Amino acid sequence: MKKMLIYAYTEFNLGDDLFIKVLCERYTDTKFRICAPRLYKQCFKELPNLKVYPSDSLLLRGIGYICRKLKIHNVAHKYLADHSDGVVHIGGSIFMEADHWAEHFKNAEVIRNQNKPYYLLGSNFGPFTNQEYYDEHKRIFKDYTDICFREQYSYDLFKDLDNVRLAPDIIFQLDPPDIPNEPEDYIVLSVIKPSAKGLNGFDNLYYEKMKELAIYFIEKGYAVHFMSFCEHEGDQLAIEEIQRLIGPSYNDAIQVHLYKTNMEEVLSVLANASSIVASRFHAMILGWVLNKPVFPVAYSKKMVNVMEDVGFTGLYADFNTLEQVQPAQIFESMITCSMDVTLQAKQAERHFEHLDTYLPLYERGIRYESQAEHS
Repeated sequence: MKKMLIYAYTEFNLGDDLFIKVLCERYTDTKFRICAPRLYKQCFKELPNLKVYPSDSLLLRGIGYICRKLKIHNVAHKYLADHSDGVVHIGGSIFMEADHWAEHFKNAEVIRNQNKPYYLLGSNFGPFTNQEYYDEHKRIFKDYTDICFREQYSYDLFKDLDNVRLAPDIIFQLDPPDIPNEPEDYIVLSVIKPSAKGLNGFDNLYYEKMKELAIYFIEKGYAVHFMSFCEHEGDQLAIEEIQRLIGPSYNDAIQVHLYKTNMEEVLSVLANASSIVASRFHAMILGWVLNKPVFPVAYSKKMVNVMEDVGFTGLYADFNTLEQVQPAQIFESMITCSMDVTLQAKQAERHFEHLDTYLPLYERGIRYESQAEHS
């Protein structure tokens, strides 16, 4: 049985955690390991082939402290990588240029054992402004075993490298939970804290607009379910601020769902919704996967890029147009626009095209033969 290290964003972000779920469920005959907070053991308790090494344990925290003093980086990850058969670096927005990007770059490179395969799956690249940031990543990317980006823009940046490919977001292939025949009369608002996404100065405008939307939907006869995808990035704080603006008079029509380890519960809430206002990238993707009307609020160009890639023709807002968008427009757009992502679901499996040749698949021979016969 092969052992693979998963290198991922482990801050209890629903989208990134779903990447890990899809990966482990695809290769049940592979032993995966990940260095992450102890609570991830609860998050992934249904994945018997995933072992969580608690990064917040006293031992690993102590080792980390000593290594930081000695300016030695990512010792736990490096040890696990060296004692694995390869690394799967999986995630979405894992290449956003930050102030201390050179330090992050060195930390990530420590993990890569050049004698073992290294797969980069599911990401987009950027935003970035520093040419050196791009050049340094391109220099190391050419040595990766396989790279599969999730949007055309990122692919175009590196398409001259032989190991770079393109496929729709990994979550398009998620097997959705059972969906009732009739959705319930509530609308999910997945929210963000704009300043946590680099959108400084937009918090108050965004919260006010979400307040207007929530009240409009409630007065139309819908309940409103606010959803946090990542507490670490301020989603919960955003919900609390929006609720404060709404006031107590609408409390009976509002519910709040906070993702931490309750993945199936949150997916079920989305699956049962009438429609979704998606400020989170993967709220947009999951809405389409679940065949829900979606109104995207694009906090980043990556959302617009994917909308263009899949041919989404519905109304959406970004933070330059949000102030002008009226709740009635959003409501009308959601009840008249749907998105069929059947093709994207099939194409999303291409992320694992090369990994499939290295890791054994779980009883998928018949399925793959069937796909080959119809290709």
